[in-house]
Amino acid sequence: MSMILSASVIRVRDGLPLSASTDYEQGTGVQECRKYFKMLSKKLAQLPDRCTLKTGHYNINFISSLGVSYMMLCTENYPNVLAFSFLDELQKEFITTYNMMKTNTAVRPYCFIEFDNFIQRTKQRYNNPRSLSTKINLSDMQMEIKLRPPYQISMCELGSANGVTSAFSVDYKGAGKISSAHQRLEPATLSAIVAFILSLLCGALNLIRGFHAIESLLQSDGEDFNYIVAFFLGTAACLYQSETCDYLLPYNMLHLLVSGFF
Repeated sequence: MSMILSASVIRVRDGLPLSASTDYEQGTGVQECRKYFKMLSKKLAQLPDRCTLKTGHYNINFISSLGVSYMMLCTENYPNVLAFSFLDELQKEFITTYNMMKTNTAVRPYCFIEFDNFIQRTKQRYNNPRSLSTKINLSDMQMEIKLRPPYQISMCELGSANGVTSAFSVDYKGAGKISSAHQRLEPATLSAIVAFILSLLCGALNLIRGFHAIESLLQSDGEDFNYIVAFFLGTAACLYQSETCDYLLPYNMLHLLVSGFF
């Protein structure tokens, strides 16, 4: 039987579930697809805004907009135009009902679970296509899908559940090319930014002292040439450290304290 089984609303940047339908089927195949939901949730920021994943007898479709993704599970024979029209209705209602600032600052899962009431009503309508009164919208959606079809995610692109991130490199109409280099980038934490700035300050301090050592050597004040080499090596080390993560923060602060910078 052709039907929608479940739907979820997920925040794109971190995969936090904001709402989900609560009466989905309990079959083995459906439970397996729930695992794919979680895997996709972690990769939404890397994927185009309209995608389909075929998983045997079921399809997972989703659209993303304004930092929120709307995902649904349906049988393999459920029409694409109805699936994406269903997601489009969820998106419009969610944006109308909830302030985006509130969704961006949500910290606990399913904090908009009351949205399930709308999901259930809409799912019932779309599981009985004869009752749909949105034929004009369906025509518009059919044309949009024809002009910009959803990107088909393969299982190898999805990767495994062992935490290894697969490298996407796809050409998608309207989405540009997604390179694996960009997908490995993550937002820098505050401590990482501070560590980067302190590394640059340490390097600048060593560089200045290196030039002072050269000046002292030229003035024949008995300055040891090894000090000059040490200062410039210190500069190079600090510049290298600026590319690493925030665990160097305590070391950089200690270096500046010992150097008398503070």
